[in-house]
Order: sequence, then C-alpha cells, then structure tokens
Amino acid sequence: MKAAFITGANVGQANLLAKALVGRGWRVFAGVLPSAPTDLQTGGNLTVVDQDVSDDDSVKRSAEIVTAALDGKGLDLLMNVAGVANIATGVLEGVPLPAVQKLFNINLYGQLRVIQAFLPLIRKNAPGSRIANYSSGAIIANPIGAGAYNMTKHAIHGMTLTLRHELAPFGIQVTSIVPGGVLTGMSANSHANTKKSWYEQPEAIRRVYEPHLGHVMMQVLPDMLEKTGSTPEQALEGTLKILDKKKWAPMELLGKDVKPMGVMRRLLSDRQLEFVMRKTFKIPAHPG
Repeated sequence: MKAAFITGANVGQANLLAKALVGRGWRVFAGVLPSAPTDLQTGGNLTVVDQDVSDDDSVKRSAEIVTAALDGKGLDLLMNVAGVANIATGVLEGVPLPAVQKLFNINLYGQLRVIQAFLPLIRKNAPGSRIANYSSGAIIANPIGAGAYNMTKHAIHGMTLTLRHELAPFGIQVTSIVPGGVLTGMSANSHANTKKSWYEQPEAIRRVYEPHLGHVMMQVLPDMLEKTGSTPEQALEGTLKILDKKKWAPMELLGKDVKPMGVMRRLLSDRQLEFVMRKTFKIPAHPG
C-alpha cells in the first residue's frame, strides 16, 4: 500500500485529492489546520493530522505523528498544497509589508517547513518517491493585484527546481504543479472579492492606479476566471493524471486556462509573452 501526506486538506483541492487517493487504495495522511472545519475523519486508510504550516512546532509534531504511525516505513508522496491567496492583495506599491511577510510565511516557508520535516520519510521510500509543490499559473500570467502572491509562487517554483537537483541522486522526483483558476466556493464571488481587495488599498494609491487598472482588477480578471476556470472535478482529474505520469517535468500545468499559456511560454520570447498578457488583461499602454 502506497502512503501519501497532503497538506491543506481541510477543504478544496487537497480535500478532494485525499478522498480520491483513499479510493485508489492509498494510505493517506491529511494535514488539516487545527480547529478549521473539515469533513475528513480518521478511519480506514485515512488519518487526519493537525498541522499549521506557518508554525515550526506544529509541522514537526505532525511529522512525528506520521513517523510513528508508519512504524518504520516511509512515504511515497508528499503533496504541498496548503496556501492562501487573500492576503497582501493589490498593487505592489500599496501592499503592507507585514501582510507580505505573513503570506510568505504560509505559502513559501510553510512548504519548506513541511519538506524539511517529511523528507526523511520520503527518502526512506526512495527511489521512486515524489514531492509535488503547488505553485500557480500566476507565475506565467503575472496578473496585477496579485504581485505578493505571485512572488511566493515564483519562489516555490525556484525551490522546486533546486530540489530536483538535490534529490536526483536519491531517485526522488520533484515537480511544481501549476494550476490555473479553479471555480471553488471562494472564487464564486470573484467580482465582489476583487472589488473589496481594491478598496482596501490606501486611498492615495487607488487615486493613482484606478484610472488605468481599476477596470482590469475588478472586471477583466474575475470575468476571465468565470469564463475559463476549471471546475473542482476537472482540476482533480488533471491532478490524478499528473500523479499517474512515470516521469515528471519541472513544471506540470493543470487547468484549461493555464495550458495554452504554457504553450506560449515555450514558443514566445519573454517580451512577446508579456505583450500577449497585457493585451489579454486589457492593460492600457502609455500613449507615448
């Protein structure tokens, strides 16, 4: 029986993935934020483990619990899914640095904490064991208003590329899963959420940027998410297809909106891709 640990499994894609792998006969340890609501319960091949990826001690305790439960065995798969997107939103000139630091502590340092704590278990089942770190299609599109989030996801991909070198001698595969938009309950109110984020920025910043980017942030981007985003079921199906691959690429694209961007990324220069993204997002050019 293969064994996996999945972070951020309270709800969302990690939650669906935990259930799907149990259905495939895996032994699954589901990391859930303590006291957060979830429909997962320990039983059968599923073990729910409290884990706050932003807290060193919590991550270490979760690794100790899994190590004891495996009783000398290791993990075949580590899925670093936990993360947030609703912190430090807005144009970069106006985002508060404490909020950016909080975002990095969860999204980037959270993944690194988990990797450091669980790598001994992954190495125990090498060769053939794997680590998947969730990045984002934002690292290709670089949408406005999500600069701080995008920074964390670029950093995650950079971490992944280095891990691929460092773990290759052990036969451990590592990839960045790069999902596009997923039509979850959170994104169902994308217009209201982006408008709220825009007006949470300092008034002086809004006055500077709103004539140029307000429409992009509050209308164009949420329209695109609703039009091209994947359903949770489509995203789960795509994830399982990635897990079924024998050999992982450095970046595995997930979603009907992000795959065309992956093709453009291979075929176009950086400047050409940037031009296409600005046209797509309807970012106005300076008249000069």
